[in-house]
Amino acid sequence: MPSPGSTDARSPLDRSAVTSQITFLPTADLTTTDAFYTGLVGLPMVRDQGICRIYATAPGAYLGFCERGYALDVQHRVVVTLLLDDVEGAFGRLRDAGAAVVAEPSHSERFAATTAFVRDPNGYLLELQRFDEPLPEVEASV
Repeated sequence: MPSPGSTDARSPLDRSAVTSQITFLPTADLTTTDAFYTGLVGLPMVRDQGICRIYATAPGAYLGFCERGYALDVQHRVVVTLLLDDVEGAFGRLRDAGAAVVAEPSHSERFAATTAFVRDPNGYLLELQRFDEPLPEVEASV
């Protein structure tokens, strides 16, 4: 496995050409999803494409939802994880604003992280997480 910042000669993708990342998920109700992510979570919507909306989560990282008339079935659920310094404070604000609580903040020795979970209107888990040791910064290959 290549180390952070290195290029794997077997890869057809030049990682240095990647400028940012978006994860798109289907939703049955874009209006309710938008209210959750802009209103409760506080993510800025950076693009409204009509049936799809894109939200900034961090520099160069985005989360998008597209109106498809469905959300993923429970057995195929994904977890949207936001890394932040104040898990407890963010969780408390989301809980107080009416987010559906799944798990209060707790520390996992196994994963060396503090996590809390709420559920978004689509049923997707939104994880708030702080690693004991932050992830390494990865620089673009030259």
